[in-house]
Amino acid sequence: MQARPVTRLERDSLGTVEVPAGAYWGAHTARALANFPISGTPVSQHRELVRALAAVKQAAARANRDLGVLDAERADLLDRACDAVAAGRYDDQLVVDVVQGGAGTSTHMNLNEVVTNVALELAGRPRGDYGYLSPLDHTNRSQSTNDVYPTAVRIALVLASRALLSELEQLADAFAAKSRELADVVKIGRTQLQDAVPMTLGQELGAYATTLREDHERLREAADLLREVNLGGTAIGTGIAAPPGFASTVLAHLRVTSGVEVVGAPDLVESTSDAGAFLTFSGALKRSAVKLSKICNDLRLLSSGPQAGLGEITLPPRQAGSSIMPGKVNPVIPEVVNQIAFVVVGADTTVTMAVEAGQLQLNAFGPVVAHSLLQAVAWLTRGMATLREACVVGIGADAERLARLVARSVGVVTALAPDIGHAAAATIARTALTSGRDVVSLVAEAGLLEPEQLAQRLSPQALTSAAGPNHL
Repeated sequence: MQARPVTRLERDSLGTVEVPAGAYWGAHTARALANFPISGTPVSQHRELVRALAAVKQAAARANRDLGVLDAERADLLDRACDAVAAGRYDDQLVVDVVQGGAGTSTHMNLNEVVTNVALELAGRPRGDYGYLSPLDHTNRSQSTNDVYPTAVRIALVLASRALLSELEQLADAFAAKSRELADVVKIGRTQLQDAVPMTLGQELGAYATTLREDHERLREAADLLREVNLGGTAIGTGIAAPPGFASTVLAHLRVTSGVEVVGAPDLVESTSDAGAFLTFSGALKRSAVKLSKICNDLRLLSSGPQAGLGEITLPPRQAGSSIMPGKVNPVIPEVVNQIAFVVVGADTTVTMAVEAGQLQLNAFGPVVAHSLLQAVAWLTRGMATLREACVVGIGADAERLARLVARSVGVVTALAPDIGHAAAATIARTALTSGRDVVSLVAEAGLLEPEQLAQRLSPQALTSAAGPNHL
């Protein structure tokens, strides 16, 4: 019995290439594998990008069929193949490195070849039978890497941002719930790490919910900008090699295949060369990551100790904190979110440089933009979920310690300044600090306020109500 061949020969514009016989990819992918052994991360690791690319190919097949430049039989085969690729059944065939030269051509051709060979298999034909169905003449009809790839990246980021926005909303809700739970716990606020004036722990945690909700809006707005695409512009935005009406037809299909309400750019030449929307989205990601990291810094400070630190709140113990110090527990969940934020900030720098480096009618650095942003979104999404589930919902308060700190704090004298004057208040504060006596006894001794008035001014409600009602 004759052994099956282990390779097959495929040809591209540079010549003949050996390809594994069982591979759904072909010559272009084989060259990319040899050229770009960079990150070790295949494009299939970004599932949203695979889904988006398949959605673009599917929409193009339908549009080409509608416009009469692709027969119904081939269009149907490509349509079905795109469904299978989008579902993840051929992820092991999407093998090119996410970091590559060529403005995404290697990723695009990897997809063209896989979709084509899946379609050939559906037709009962052998892989590589490009005389019947070609990756370039049929699967890529009316398209270019220069409109397919950036369109797919935009759609992928919109899809990925949905999970991110959901997690951000849930994290804000978790802080809001904890704020309500600890609404009556009075503590001393701090500015520049020094004692300031009283507030409630609920107000402190509620502020985190508010700032996260503000970031939710900024990220949503930035993601909306990505819905404007240049599909139909082909090579440089002029629409060369595409039939009349292709742009509007393919976008109508793409809204269905992708589930994203894409709109066509008003100037396809400008849109093909411009990557500003990626920069805006990256900036919104960085903003959210930096602010989230600041919150994690606060959680680590507030929980520091437990004996020699602030020790105002407790975080859920997640694991032993030391190989040498028995009983030590560290704030590992906020720490990992801090590190995710560092990566997101670095990704923003990468995106900034890549967007700046475009020339003339195209930006060639889409692959590193796509990888940087999709990784940043994925890590930030997982980090938010981890912070919520493994930390925020389990935050506790040492109410007795906080009450003692408030009672001893000279910061409460600020509430008395409108009645006794700033100079007298400053004198009381200095005396309290040097003598160790409390503000209440010093004010009473000096006869500056009547006992009833003093009690009213220093009640928890009076001390903490100036920031306004907690509406979370």
